[in-house]
Amino acid sequence: MTASRPRRRPLTLRDVSLASGVSEMTVSRVLRNRGDVSAATREKVLNAARALGYVPNKIAGGLASQRVNLVAVVIPSLSNLVFPDVLGGISAELDDTGLQPVVGVTNYGPAREEAVLYDMISWRPTGIILAGLEHSRASRAMLEGAGVPVVEIMDVDGTPVDTAVGISHDRAGTEMAGHILAAGYRRIGFIGTHMPEDHRARKRLAGFERALEAAGVALVAREYYQGGSSLAKGRELTERILAREPELDFLYYSNDLIGAGGLIWARERGIDIPGKLGLAGFNGVDLLDGLPMRLATTDARRLDIGRRAARIVAGKDPRPEDGIIALSPTFLPGDTIRSVR
Repeated sequence: MTASRPRRRPLTLRDVSLASGVSEMTVSRVLRNRGDVSAATREKVLNAARALGYVPNKIAGGLASQRVNLVAVVIPSLSNLVFPDVLGGISAELDDTGLQPVVGVTNYGPAREEAVLYDMISWRPTGIILAGLEHSRASRAMLEGAGVPVVEIMDVDGTPVDTAVGISHDRAGTEMAGHILAAGYRRIGFIGTHMPEDHRARKRLAGFERALEAAGVALVAREYYQGGSSLAKGRELTERILAREPELDFLYYSNDLIGAGGLIWARERGIDIPGKLGLAGFNGVDLLDGLPMRLATTDARRLDIGRRAARIVAGKDPRPEDGIIALSPTFLPGDTIRSVR
């Protein structure tokens, strides 16, 4: 384990002044967009502030040394079935602390994440919880300079700003490949998102393919889609990939929603599941409870992740020395993968 990293003190106007070579008064004018300041000076100040990760304080002067009882929670989507459980875990742990979660949505966009963080940090929250480990340079600088607990959630495959709570998606993909191979499937296809900012789906696929390759099995076919997941996309892409590669005996989906669409399509066509075709998704969402067959999947520990992150921010649990709280992904075999004897 590495030694515990000291949290950086909050940045001040003086830090921006020293970095830009401009007086604190001028820095204040630029950052509050007041007063007559030349374009060259304004650019110098803004560049320095951005490089440092400085965010102005919007709290009234008399309260400037304090923090509000808010926890900034930054997630990529409200429509994704994954995040309600995470938010539920956060809310449950903060319920008796006097802290209130405030949610910002990035739509998986790095520039949007920068804007959300800038606004939220300007109100000096007590802590920050945000999804993922990959951020722009500006976002990471703001997080490092916030001077409060920062907990990055859902993923531990990387280096956190302060603390990370989640599962290893590389491990989740590797373990799923092992279960599929152990069940005797060999002609395997993948259906998933093509969103470049969905780093966790990319890591799962990397672990999945590496495990297949280690066993001498190649991924036969893949289909990608843009935008959000849906049952309709699962149906459409399952039909497309099997029309192209009818001999596939297993389909691994990047999430349960499109996997559920694929399962419904295959059952409508009388395909023998799991004998002729096996299926598996990812996340373990409640949606699966209403399907005629239970889709094989991985429980990503969403509720636990939300709770553990909130406990760190609220001071209920200490920050681990190495900054990593890794929870174990749990394989749920359901009814769509052959039993291993």
